[in-house]
Amino acid sequence: MEVFETYQTPLSSRYASKEMAHLFSPANRFHTWRKLWLSLAIAEKELGLPITEEAIEQMKHNLNLTPEQFEIAAIEEKKRRHDVMAHVHTFGKVAPAAAGIIHLGATSCYVTDNADLIFLRTGLGLLIRSLGVLISRLSNFAAQYRDLPTLGFTHFQPAQLTTVGKRATLWIQELLWDLRNLQRARDDIGFRGVKGTTGTQASFLTLFDGDHDKVEKLDELVTKLSGFEYAYPVTSQTYSRKIDIDVLSPLASLGATAHKIATDIRLLANLKEIEEPFESTQIGSSAMAYKRNPMRSERVCSLARHLMVLHQNALMTSSVQWFERTLDDSANRRITLPEAFLTADIVLSTLQNVSEGLVVYPKVIARRISQELPFMATENIIMAIVKKGGDRQEAHEKIRVLSHEAGHQVKHLGLENDLIERVRADPYFDPIKGELESLLEPSSFIGRAPEQVDKFLKDWVEPALQVDELKDAVAGSKKIELNV
Repeated sequence: MEVFETYQTPLSSRYASKEMAHLFSPANRFHTWRKLWLSLAIAEKELGLPITEEAIEQMKHNLNLTPEQFEIAAIEEKKRRHDVMAHVHTFGKVAPAAAGIIHLGATSCYVTDNADLIFLRTGLGLLIRSLGVLISRLSNFAAQYRDLPTLGFTHFQPAQLTTVGKRATLWIQELLWDLRNLQRARDDIGFRGVKGTTGTQASFLTLFDGDHDKVEKLDELVTKLSGFEYAYPVTSQTYSRKIDIDVLSPLASLGATAHKIATDIRLLANLKEIEEPFESTQIGSSAMAYKRNPMRSERVCSLARHLMVLHQNALMTSSVQWFERTLDDSANRRITLPEAFLTADIVLSTLQNVSEGLVVYPKVIARRISQELPFMATENIIMAIVKKGGDRQEAHEKIRVLSHEAGHQVKHLGLENDLIERVRADPYFDPIKGELESLLEPSSFIGRAPEQVDKFLKDWVEPALQVDELKDAVAGSKKIELNV
């Protein structure tokens, strides 16, 4: 019952995947700190510092915290007002042979910042895999509906026809750019490494009696043990908070893409052309029983806005870091970084769920086309008359008058568009009346849309998803089931 009496962020309690929620959990954070302390001890021992094998073994066997250790750490932090030292003390309790060398020569940011970089890189990997699956799902949708004509909209006003599949490729293309941006951000992340209190490595130089080569080797060893190719060549006490900007920027951009996709789906749902999944027992409104609200897409838009604004936190925090560091970044980053990744994770999983259950209503789409196509076909009708020997200007005037009459029927009387019936009734158009059906065939108005879909999927999507990481993600993926 206690869990219901304390606020919990809905990001983890309602929406996020288990993998992303675990990544930023206290258990994983402090487990990662212990791994970093172990790597430091192993490297220091290898370079000649008096650290026993017993100390290393005790550390290796106590990398995961028990509930009792969490309690000890909480008591220590309350007493010391310092989370890192509380966990140094707690780790020493279960690894007594290492108690005197845990955190040797290091500053708090050795564990806090290096752990954050590990989380950022791992989190980007999780998002990249999820994004690959979403792109695959939407690509299947685009291929299925590559040649289904649908009314295009500019300014949300009827425009020339496109296809349902071609419209989906516009979404996919932006997601491909997001995939590129996330991959770049992940590949660019380095390690803070072993740099000391203000980045000068002075404490480690003292430990190794002024041996600069050993200090450099220590940095290299710990970086490699932590799974990174390189460490940032210079840091202050922290890694530059500009790295957070570089990581959250593609997440914010992904938020913009997701918002656009979900908004399009919401608008199409209003037109009853395409709908997101809607379970048989789902309730759209507590009052209006008939409603089928696009709640998944609305959730995406809601969370995408949150994701986009979190980037501002990273910008502002980076801009106010004085000299070698100030602590006014800490509380902000504890909230901003996990929330950004949890939010992006939820946005992608929700969009995947939507993409796996999109319902298309071809007859509704065809009906809307039939209401607008007569006006769009007028240029074709004029050209057909001219080919039969008619005068272009005279044909234009005839069509203009008939179009206005039909427009009056639609706008003022609420009737159907009867322009074609008016054309058929006018003797002037007798020479082309046998061609009217072909002139009004929707597929003749979609240009190269189907071919564009095919070429885009073949030349751009397939190569992007051929990376082993994404092939494995797609092959091992399952349908997303939302709990709420």
